[in-house]
Amino acid sequence: MYHAATDRYAKMPVRHAGKTGLMLPAISLGLWQHYGNLDPFDSRRSVILDAFDHGVFHFDVANHYGDGDVDPGYGSSETLLGQILATDLKDYRDELVISTKVGYEIHPGPYGIGTSRKAVIQGLNDSLKRLRLDYVDIYYAHRFDDTVALEETVNALDQTVRDGKALYIGISNYDTEQTKEAIAMFKDLHTPFVLNQFSYNMFNREAETSGLTDALKANDVGLIAYGPLSEGLLSDRYLKGIPDSFQIHRTNKGTFAKGKDVVVKKLNDLNEIAQGRGQTLSQMALAWLLRDPVVTSVIIGTTSVEHLEDNLKATEHLAFTAEEIRQIDNILNA
Repeated sequence: MYHAATDRYAKMPVRHAGKTGLMLPAISLGLWQHYGNLDPFDSRRSVILDAFDHGVFHFDVANHYGDGDVDPGYGSSETLLGQILATDLKDYRDELVISTKVGYEIHPGPYGIGTSRKAVIQGLNDSLKRLRLDYVDIYYAHRFDDTVALEETVNALDQTVRDGKALYIGISNYDTEQTKEAIAMFKDLHTPFVLNQFSYNMFNREAETSGLTDALKANDVGLIAYGPLSEGLLSDRYLKGIPDSFQIHRTNKGTFAKGKDVVVKKLNDLNEIAQGRGQTLSQMALAWLLRDPVVTSVIIGTTSVEHLEDNLKATEHLAFTAEEIRQIDNILNA
């Protein structure tokens, strides 16, 4: 029988989402890739429980996550997590923050995708069954749906809170103007809107340059960064070169605009700064995101306990000197 480590909250910093009451660990665990029905359950369980033992109490999924080409495919990441929530973590439910999302494909037909009222409400009902929960802590619109009036999506998300099936609401992949428009509607409804989950890493600074972080600060909510290591690119694995087989997420396509050799040079230069800080490149990349308090948490994805624990060490050194920031900016802007 699993018993959580008694010192699980000793080291992991906890942050508020803006000025809201939602608190998250500085590093969260996402189950986007390789946590589906084709993956070994016991090893995935080990990573999830080890994360909780180290103060990671936030687990992020979506109804779309899983191996979509194999039955049951989509939703199987929720099912995997649900099995652990119903057994090992059952007694710790009040300590956990569980988030899921709706918007990408989950089943055939017009209501199996998008953020219409029907898709949002029935999507959460189905997610709760797979997660074996009565409610989720955060429910996101996974993407902006230009086929549905934003007001309809916002009202449907608000309804899930009023129904007691979600405690907080978030949006994901909404650009700055879409975010501002949604925030105004949520304020009118008094919806507990807390986060925009957005792709953000050293090589993809759209969250900063587009004004999104400023808009979130102005409205006292937070940003939660996914893809903080750009699919592992921000690590020491690619210091000698990036293979042609490397697949980068669609939100990071601009990373290779000047060619892979330029990126490798940047990785090596960044690695020198990381070594001077006593960190790995990955640890520094995570710490760099957390330098701004608007970033409530960063979501890492890993199937290795060793890799997990290595990344969590990023929180041991979060401060940057002005000179380090200047040097990093010069490298990234080259």
